[in-house]
Amino acid sequence: MPIRILIADDHSVVRQGLRMFLGMDPELEVVGEAEDGGQALHLARRLRPDVVLMDLLMPSMDGVASTAAIRQALPDTEVIALTSVLDDDMVVGAVRAGAIGYLLKNTEADELCRAIKAAAAGQVQLAPEAARRLMREVRSPDQPSVPLSERETEVLRLLAGGKANKEIARELNIGEQTVKTHVSSILGKLNLQSRTQAALYAQRMGLGAPSQ
Repeated sequence: MPIRILIADDHSVVRQGLRMFLGMDPELEVVGEAEDGGQALHLARRLRPDVVLMDLLMPSMDGVASTAAIRQALPDTEVIALTSVLDDDMVVGAVRAGAIGYLLKNTEADELCRAIKAAAAGQVQLAPEAARRLMREVRSPDQPSVPLSERETEVLRLLAGGKANKEIARELNIGEQTVKTHVSSILGKLNLQSRTQAALYAQRMGLGAPSQ
């Protein structure tokens, strides 16, 4: 089954361009387009895409608010912020809202396709410039109120090393759904909203480095 993608951008020429080159990859399928954050949320609920490509500066509801709403309503749908803006508040806001990736619109087409496939598999995707800005903003790690188990720590280490859920499952000899359960538990214990935050947190703890 191809990876199902929803494009959210208020510029029709951008949506058309993305649809055109993403359609050239048989592993990807654009299932819908939204011109603002509110429409993106509505279509995401109806279409249940695997990945949403989310512009951040849009009318009605911006991309950060839309990302947060989509991730709350559809935790299995990953969101990649795809924007021309490299602003500290935007980068941090998107990741706190639950975006698994932050890419710039000057990203090459083949690189974007790879990032979409990686995000669908649960891998963090950050433009190097965004990763640098995020690292400045990530708080120093505190001890979680409930400590991570040994298995959760191992999952966090592999997640921070850029491993997808399937790869983590294979390496630890557990089911992919079990990996997802561990990730949810990790986020809850660390009071984080996204895998991206968890990967950056793990890097601060010396467990690994986020995928770039």
